[in-house]
Amino acid sequence: MTAERTNEMAADTPRAEIHHDHRDVTGGWLRPAVFGAMDGMISNVSLIAGFVGASATPHLVILSGLGGLVAGAFSMGVGEYVSVASQADLARAEIEVERTELLTNAHAEREELAQLYIARGVEPELAREVARQLSRDPERALEIHAREELGLTPHDLPSPILAALSSFLAFSVGALLPLLPFLLGATVFWPAVLVTGVALFAAGSAVVRITARPWWYGGLRQLLFGAAAAGVTYGVGAAIGTHVA
Repeated sequence: MTAERTNEMAADTPRAEIHHDHRDVTGGWLRPAVFGAMDGMISNVSLIAGFVGASATPHLVILSGLGGLVAGAFSMGVGEYVSVASQADLARAEIEVERTELLTNAHAEREELAQLYIARGVEPELAREVARQLSRDPERALEIHAREELGLTPHDLPSPILAALSSFLAFSVGALLPLLPFLLGATVFWPAVLVTGVALFAAGSAVVRITARPWWYGGLRQLLFGAAAAGVTYGVGAAIGTHVA
C-alpha cells in the first residue's frame, strides 16, 4: 500500500467529534461551598433570631452574630479538612492494596478486569485481549482497576485544603448576610430576615440550576428550611430568654 493511499484512507476515516464539555464534578469544592453558605446563613440567622426573641440589645445581637460567624467558619473549615483528608487517606490505602495485587497477582487481576468487560457485554475473547493490552502499562492498569473497582481516580482525589477553604469562605459570607443589617445600624429583626430570605432563595435557585432541577423548587426549599430554623430559635429565645439572668 502506497503512502498516498494510506493518507487518503486516513483522511476518509471519520473522526470522533466533541459536541459538549463536562463540568468539573470531582474537584471537591462545590459540596463544601454550597453546604458552608447555606449553613452560614441558616445557623447565623437562627442564632440572631434567638437573641432577638430574648429581647437582647442590638449590641448583643451583633456580638452573637460575630461569634457565630467566626466560630462556625473555623469549625466548618476544620471539619471539612479532616473529613476530606480522612477520605483521601482511605482512598490512597485502598489504591495501594490494588497496586500490590497488580504486582503480586497480575494474572488474576487481568482476568478480573476481563470479567468486568464480559459482564458489560464484551465478547470473552475480546475482553481478555483488551485487559491484556491495558495491563501492559502498570500505572494505566492501576488507574483502570481503581476506577472500575473502587470508583476512584488515583491522581484526581479531592483536595482537603480546597474543601476547607471553600467551606470557610462560603460559611463566612453566608453568616455575614443576616448580620449585615445590624452592622449597618438596624435595630429591628425584619431587615435581617429579608436579606437572608432573599439570599436563601437565590442560593437555592442557583444550586438547582447546576443540578438541572426547577429553580423555584430549590429556592423555596431553602427558604422554608431557613424560616423553620429561625422560627424555632426565635420561639426558644422568647420563651426562656426573660428567665436567664
